[in-house]
Amino acid sequence: MKVKDMAVIAMMGAILVTLQVAFAFLPNVELVSLLVILSTLIFKRKTIFILAIFICLEGFIYGLGLWWINYLYIWYVLYFICTLFKNERSSWFWAMISGIYGLVYGLLCSIPNIFIGGFGAAFAYWVVGIPFDITHGIANFIITLILFKPLYHILNRLNK
Repeated sequence: MKVKDMAVIAMMGAILVTLQVAFAFLPNVELVSLLVILSTLIFKRKTIFILAIFICLEGFIYGLGLWWINYLYIWYVLYFICTLFKNERSSWFWAMISGIYGLVYGLLCSIPNIFIGGFGAAFAYWVVGIPFDITHGIANFIITLILFKPLYHILNRLNK
C-alpha cells in the first residue's frame, strides 16, 4: 500500500469520527452514512480500512459497550450495499439508499439483542427506536441529496 493511500485512509477515518462527534448532539442526524457511501464509490476497498479506523476510534472515545458491537458489522453492511451499486452516481439514488439505511438502522442494531435476551428483547429494542429511525432516515435522505454531488467531486479529486 502506498503512503498516499495510508494518508487518505487515516484522514477519512479521522473525518468520519470528527463529524460523528460534531453532530452527536443531534439525535440520529449524521454524515457518516453519506461519507461511507462516497468512500465506497471513490476509494473502493480502502473503505474497509477507513471503517476499521472509524470503529476503533469510536470505541476509544465512547467505550466498548453493546452499541460498539453493532458498529463491528453495521457500517460494513452499508459498504456491501454500496459495492453492489458501485456504478450508480445519481444523488437521488444514493439519497434513497441512505434514507432506507437510516430507517432500518435500528433493526440492524437489534441483532445482538437476540443473543442476549431473545427475539422479544430484540423486537422491543427495535420498536422503541422506530421514532429515531424515522428521523435517521429522513435526515440521511436530505443530507445525501444535498451533499452527494459536491462531496463526490471533492473526494474524487483527492483520490487522483
